[in-house]
Amino acid sequence: MAALIRENFKFVSLFFKSKDVMIFNGLIALGTVGGQTAYNIFAFSCPCSPERNYLYGLAAIGVPALALFLVGVMLNHNTWDILSECRLRRCRKVTGVAFFALLASIVGRAVVAPITWSVLSLLRGEAYVCARSEFVEPASIPGFPDNLSHVPDVMAGFPCQQVPTEVLQFWGVIERRLKYESQLLGWLLVGAVSLTAFLTLCLRHCCSPLGYQQEAYWSSFRSQENNLFQRTMDAHAHLQAIRGVRSFFGFAALDADEKALLEEAGEAGAKEQIPSLEWNRITGVYLYRENQGEPLYSRLHKWSNYTLLEDKEDMEKDMNGVSQLGFDLLTPAACAGHVGLPRSCLSCRGRLSTGSRKGCLHG
Repeated sequence: MAALIRENFKFVSLFFKSKDVMIFNGLIALGTVGGQTAYNIFAFSCPCSPERNYLYGLAAIGVPALALFLVGVMLNHNTWDILSECRLRRCRKVTGVAFFALLASIVGRAVVAPITWSVLSLLRGEAYVCARSEFVEPASIPGFPDNLSHVPDVMAGFPCQQVPTEVLQFWGVIERRLKYESQLLGWLLVGAVSLTAFLTLCLRHCCSPLGYQQEAYWSSFRSQENNLFQRTMDAHAHLQAIRGVRSFFGFAALDADEKALLEEAGEAGAKEQIPSLEWNRITGVYLYRENQGEPLYSRLHKWSNYTLLEDKEDMEKDMNGVSQLGFDLLTPAACAGHVGLPRSCLSCRGRLSTGSRKGCLHG
């Protein structure tokens, strides 16, 4: 029985790991449903005033959707990869197609919550009814009195039922009509988004250079690499903190796990410092590449490949960034070899005089 439970748990765990994007989007949608329901119960209150109704209804649908979209963009690591790529390498390695693909990925993830909010708002109908109530034509309602004064004020008061007694009976007709329009728009939005998502997914697989299985492998590789990198980065930062505290106090109050970590790092030859140049090389946009037929699945994978091959020249050309002044950022060692040579330093794009580093940023 215990073995069966373990096997079932392992299967469920693997399923969720393979569907991490779908599960994440589902959780976002469920959180949005809860937030939208709570807002309608506790916070939504139509002002029942001409002009204000329309603005309030639009704000109730649009402003939370916009906020959720911006949060989704900020939480997507691809956003910061693009910005880092443009800052470090001036987007020299990113084609228009690649940029569009990344932008589509960012937007596709970010619109889950705002679309869920908008659809729920339209299906519930309160915001739409509030926004559109003052624009209902009284003449389109059978039996509605035509001798009322201040008609816009009367129509705007229907959501709060703050209307003359003789027209209060028409509220049911108005509400049903507006909810019909609202829910129709909501279902049309669901259909349009579903069709767009399906066509986008088909286009993605048609244009991908990888087969379905290799693309699944690539996705698994990136997920595993990110998880391992995050854990190792936290451990390395912990080690640096230990060294700093020990240097200041002369000792560090470590528990057993921290002592084991310190010992393991020493045995493995962990780096004490990682230069900014190396961080910049593994930061930025990355799309699938191959090196002589060998797949490279990430910037870190490419960096590792160059390092193992000891191909520093190609690494510098391919992965280095650009300084704020527009110069290629190469290592000081790369420019040290140009001292004494009457030609340009490839690292600094500056003319060097014989026996001097004048004009060289690394001098």
